[in-house]
Amino acid sequence: MPYLVTSGLRAGLLAASVLLAAACASAQNGAPVNAPPGSYPPPLPPAVPGAAEIEAAVRAVLDAQVDAWNRGDIRGFMGGYARHDSLVFISGGTLRRGWQENLYAYMRNYPDQAAMGTLSFEDVDVRPLTPEYALAYGIWRLRRAEDEPMGLFSLLFRNTDDGWKIIHDHTSAAP
Repeated sequence: MPYLVTSGLRAGLLAASVLLAAACASAQNGAPVNAPPGSYPPPLPPAVPGAAEIEAAVRAVLDAQVDAWNRGDIRGFMGGYARHDSLVFISGGTLRRGWQENLYAYMRNYPDQAAMGTLSFEDVDVRPLTPEYALAYGIWRLRRAEDEPMGLFSLLFRNTDDGWKIIHDHTSAAP
């Protein structure tokens, strides 16, 4: 099984690389560097079969994560991630592997509802890459009594036996 997950992850990262290369090629071929929202990156030709259903399923995962977080339910929030040792989470100069390690990190960093605050995801874009993989990116924001941290995220989703799950999370915080 680990080989299948690893090779599947490689396929998903390859698909994400193809999307990025297409976007860069478009920008080099005359597309403005600061293209208006919704025009960058360009859609993948041809369209992924079931793209609308994939987008809806990925958005449902993100909505469920926000709901769980805002209830103070870190385990529920983690339900959006693949429960596997191959899960990768990159943030703040740290790379963590595995569902359990990431659960423990969230529990350490957000010990109570006050630390968790209220989560929202904004300007979310979902890009189906293949029938098995999708890329989602946007802005995360926490509203807490003393501060309002925010930043960007990009998530690689895979359609698993348990539904659409995050297999790679790269999250950054704004300065």
